Amino acid sequence: MAATTDDKWASGAAYERYMGRWSRRLARPFVEWLAVMPGGKWLEVGCGTGALTATICEIAAPAAVVACDPAEPFVGHTRQNVPDPRVSFAVSAVEALPSEQRGFDAVVSGLVLNFIPNPEKALASMRERATPNGTVAAYVWDYADGFELLKYFWAEAVALNPRAATLDEGVRFPLCHQPALASFFQTAGLSKVESTALDIPTTFVDFDDLWTPFLGGTGPAPAYVTSLDPAQRDALKDGLRARLRPEEDGSFRLTARAWAVRGTA
Repeated sequence: MAATTDDKWASGAAYERYMGRWSRRLARPFVEWLAVMPGGKWLEVGCGTGALTATICEIAAPAAVVACDPAEPFVGHTRQNVPDPRVSFAVSAVEALPSEQRGFDAVVSGLVLNFIPNPEKALASMRERATPNGTVAAYVWDYADGFELLKYFWAEAVALNPRAATLDEGVRFPLCHQPALASFFQTAGLSKVESTALDIPTTFVDFDDLWTPFLGGTGPAPAYVTSLDPAQRDALKDGLRARLRPEEDGSFRLTARAWAVRGTA
C-alpha cells in the first residue's frame, strides 16, 4: 500500500474532536508567556478552530483581533464559536495576510507554521505586519519527542506499513524542534528571540475516546486512517491499543509538548 501526504483540512468540527481540545488547553500558557500589554492589536495567522483566538480574547484584553485561515470551513467554525465583537475574520493564506495601518502589536501563529509550504515566506510576512518592537510568536507540537499519542500512533502505523514513515510528523517537520525553531526566528531578522517548552496532559477516558477522533479525516494521522481499508484500519486500531497501558479506571493518561518561540520585530 502506498503512503501519500494529504493532510485534509476539511472539517472544523472533526479537527476540534481530534486536536482542538488539546490546542485549546495549550493556548493559555502560550498567551500567558507572551505577556502582551492589554489593549493591543493582534493578528492570528492560521486560526484553525479558534482555540488561540478565544484565549487571546479571554486573558489578553486585546483591543482587536484579526483571525485568518486559508481553510474556509475553519474560519466559519471559529466565527460561529468565538462571537466576540473585537474579532474580525478573513479567509486568507500567508501570501495575502490582512494588514493594519500602523501594524499589529502581536502577530502570532498556533500549531500552523510547520504545515505552511514556505514557512520562511510566512514568517517574513508576519514580521512585516508587526509594529516596530511588536511581538512575533508561534508554537508547534514537538512531534518527534514530545507528543506521546502520535509517537505511539506512527510507531504502530510504520510497523504495519513501513511506507507510512514518510507521513510521520516527527519526520516531516524538522522545524518542530527547539533549536531549529529558535534559529528560524533569528534568521528571519527578529531580535530578542526566546523559546520555551509548553507541556500539557492529554487524558482519554477510554480507548474509544482516544481512537474515534482518528476517524474524522481531518489532519495528517486521521487522513492516513481514512485512506486504509477496513482490515488495515482494524489492525492499526488493535496494534495501537496493544501499545498503550490503561490506568486502573480504563483511562489513558499521556502528555503532549509544544515548542513556543517569540521575537521582536
